[in-house]
Amino acid sequence: MVGGFKGLTLYNAPDSRFICDVMYTNTPTAGAYRGYGTMQELFALEVLTEEIAEKLGVDVVEFKRKNWLKLGEPMHMAKKLGEGREGFDQSLATSGLTQCVDIGLKATRYYDKRAAYKEQQGNIKRGIGMSIAMHGSGIAGLDMASATMKMNDDGSFNLLIGATDIGTGSDTILAQIAAEELGIPLDDIIVYSSDTDFTPFDKGAYASSTTYISGGAVKKTAEAIKKQIQEQAALLLKWDDPSKLELRDCQVFTPEGKSVSLREVALSSLHQMNQHQIMATESHRSYVSPPPTAAQFVEVAVNTDTGEIKVERLLMVVDCGRVINPLTAAGQVEGGMAQALGFVHCEDTYIDEKGQILNPRFETYHTYLANEMPPTDVIFVQTDEPSGPFGAKSVAEISIDGVAPAFVNAVHNATGAWLHHLPLTPEKVWKALHQ
Repeated sequence: MVGGFKGLTLYNAPDSRFICDVMYTNTPTAGAYRGYGTMQELFALEVLTEEIAEKLGVDVVEFKRKNWLKLGEPMHMAKKLGEGREGFDQSLATSGLTQCVDIGLKATRYYDKRAAYKEQQGNIKRGIGMSIAMHGSGIAGLDMASATMKMNDDGSFNLLIGATDIGTGSDTILAQIAAEELGIPLDDIIVYSSDTDFTPFDKGAYASSTTYISGGAVKKTAEAIKKQIQEQAALLLKWDDPSKLELRDCQVFTPEGKSVSLREVALSSLHQMNQHQIMATESHRSYVSPPPTAAQFVEVAVNTDTGEIKVERLLMVVDCGRVINPLTAAGQVEGGMAQALGFVHCEDTYIDEKGQILNPRFETYHTYLANEMPPTDVIFVQTDEPSGPFGAKSVAEISIDGVAPAFVNAVHNATGAWLHHLPLTPEKVWKALHQ
């Protein structure tokens, strides 16, 4: 369902049909992998669109541009392909896809290189390929997360979240959202995450949902805390309308410039006036799953004598809404591209007739090593998603979605051969070129 929905939503094709055969096998159990379903679907779809454009004799980028989903257009598969249940009607509210493609074309000199590569001589052939991608931000109407915050008597805050930081930097990002709402530095937020004994519920670190869904819960909680602070500060400042008070720089200001510190507010609430704990718990669920969009570019050099491929550059231009933390977001994209290189280029599991894995060790199951990675570049195109915390959408899984088709399209640009079976081992490439 993920593959059908995300793949068939990329282009505005109202007459799409999705048919799925589920097969039981006695091979080792498989589990979820970043972007599962979507990366396979977009590999087929984006290679196919390149083939169609070539047969029609039209520019592939313009062919895609004419047909990709645009602002306000319905996501036709959204209701039919919910996850385990009927979904919800959705349409595209924000998209930077046009800018992503245009920036990527310019940054890579895509058209100049494609023209130059037609005249190549020798056994090393270079090529450049591109693809577009769209993913989602959580599962509409299903994913839910909660957050709890309390104010301490020194003006600091405890943030309790069920969201689990699996290396994505979510502890930092969720604290940033709370700090932004309260007008305080990040160091004033003490994060406790993913301890089911005392942190609130979170649906889990999956489905590109943490910043969007968990972040939505944190923002709601911080808003509730902010309102309580305003009410307490109004007592101290003798101000009639708490909603007009502004929180910034660890202080609460009246429109006239009079202020009290958050430390004074905290001490007042706990020990002096209207004594109570400033504390809140909120939950968040969304009935939309706003898609991040991206353009992926891959440059390769193919040795036509041996079938070996060297990846010379990866560039992804991404619209993930408002970028909460550029450093961790770029790390997400770079990590996704690295994983995708393994998917398209070298990683495979070989299983014998008894269902046993023949290459269970890293000496025979090759993944890209740090010193084998090509230069990877990330450019962000920022949009403001109205349903996301401070305009944010997801970035985790879209980063893996577009590499495989852009890679295969680059190999075709270099050699003229179409390859449809991954990974592109030297043997497969050599056979495609010589048979």
